[in-house]
Amino acid sequence: MPRIHLGDYVDALISWLLSAIPGVFDAISAVMTVLVEALSAVLTGPPFLVWVLVFTVATLLVRGVGLAAFTLVAFLLVASLDLWQETMETLAVVLVAAIIATAIGIPLGIWAARRRSASVVLRPILDFMQTTPVFVYLIPAVFFFGIGVVPGVVATTIFSIPPAVRLTELGIRGVDPEVVEAAHAFGAHPRQILREVQLPMARESLVLATNQGLLYVLSMVVIGGMVGGGSLGYIVVSGFSQDQLFGKGLCAGIAIAALGVMLDRIARYAAARYGR
Repeated sequence: MPRIHLGDYVDALISWLLSAIPGVFDAISAVMTVLVEALSAVLTGPPFLVWVLVFTVATLLVRGVGLAAFTLVAFLLVASLDLWQETMETLAVVLVAAIIATAIGIPLGIWAARRRSASVVLRPILDFMQTTPVFVYLIPAVFFFGIGVVPGVVATTIFSIPPAVRLTELGIRGVDPEVVEAAHAFGAHPRQILREVQLPMARESLVLATNQGLLYVLSMVVIGGMVGGGSLGYIVVSGFSQDQLFGKGLCAGIAIAALGVMLDRIARYAAARYGR
């Protein structure tokens, strides 16, 4: 049986990329670092009570008393556990990765929905991405970007792109063909049909794609902590490896759960309200 030296080829490819276009990876790293640090500074700068009030009022306005009460209690609990700064840093990473994943995934989904050849090409790639263990994404991210926040954001973003692509493609393909044909009959340009017919009618799937991307990103927070990503994920990972930090890791897990419930409820409400 002939041996396939796939690992050697991959190592050679990575070495070539690092030597041929090092500036590209440095630029990506710099941009992501600036985005995460800027958002973290905004979230951690004011006293925690300011943001507790802002988050509580925001959830009260968009979802009602129940979620507002949960948000108030959850964030006060996070602050009492002395994890406020780490929680806000985690939120910054989640928001940056979710925005990037959505910005990449939705256009790819539109492209796949409008061109059958693109869908044929993307489908096996997305299948591979969704069946690959999440730890595998960290290997190339660490090779290209080193240890720190950036490889965690990159791996998280890549992991979150497939659901955004699939849901966007599904939503646009689900638009009534008769409506599209009627727009064609009235002389609408393909871009006009996309902008004024297909995207509005696929709004539910687009909102769901954004929401799923956000939740996928949050599910990768702990994985990012394994490569020195900091924030709550790093504390959880430290709790596994050091007995004296087990309690702190458990508290960080509670903070992640509280943040996840809040984001999930807001995402579900957005999908129900704005997806109609």
